Amino acid sequence: MSSRRNFLDLLGRLIPSNSSEPSSHPFVSWFIYFLAGFAGAMIIGWVLFPMVLYSSEKQPVDFSHEIHMDPDIAEGIEGNTELERCLYCHAFRKDGTFTGIPRLQDCAECHDDAEFPLGESAEEEEFLKEYLAKGKEIPWLSYSRQPDCVYFSHIAHVKMGAVECRTCHGDHGKSDRLPVYKKNRLTGYSIDIWGRRISGLKSNTWDRMKMDDCAECHTAKGREENNACFVCHK
Repeated sequence: MSSRRNFLDLLGRLIPSNSSEPSSHPFVSWFIYFLAGFAGAMIIGWVLFPMVLYSSEKQPVDFSHEIHMDPDIAEGIEGNTELERCLYCHAFRKDGTFTGIPRLQDCAECHDDAEFPLGESAEEEEFLKEYLAKGKEIPWLSYSRQPDCVYFSHIAHVKMGAVECRTCHGDHGKSDRLPVYKKNRLTGYSIDIWGRRISGLKSNTWDRMKMDDCAECHTAKGREENNACFVCHK
């Protein structure tokens, strides 16, 4: 009890009240107020503000990359390496342009099986009933959609630059569920563009998809000439 009373007495001497005279330790009082204000600002800016800034949406179908990357399960997807299996669904056209997210007809090549009309999982059953049977494209939410003024060539990076998919997109090949899509209410873009940390700090190359990240990679690979404005902005 005595130690608690001593602590309260000390706290009372350090924090001035409205009815008492100014503290005899102005620096200590200032420091306490500074810490209180700083903590409040951090909570508002780094916790509450992102909660308001971003809306959360689930993907229409909870797709498992892990299952599709397993050659023993997804036998219809060809490829000996991880990159080859990625490119089987996320392929390049003959003119070198990138198809991006697979279309319904691509999924139907493996899933339209008369012996398994409802699939082997609840997610696949929903996919077959709601989309494949009705011929309706899945309205996927794109984590990586950049502004219209940004030009990005996948073939230049994957084929010519030998950049692995995970460098920009993360290790999706091992993911069993799709992450929640978080959209910036002001810009309309995914949180994966700015970065999931409001501070902008990153631990991995795929934590953000901003211009500085592209420039950083170009510089590291000795291709600084690709940092010119009109290489990426058309």
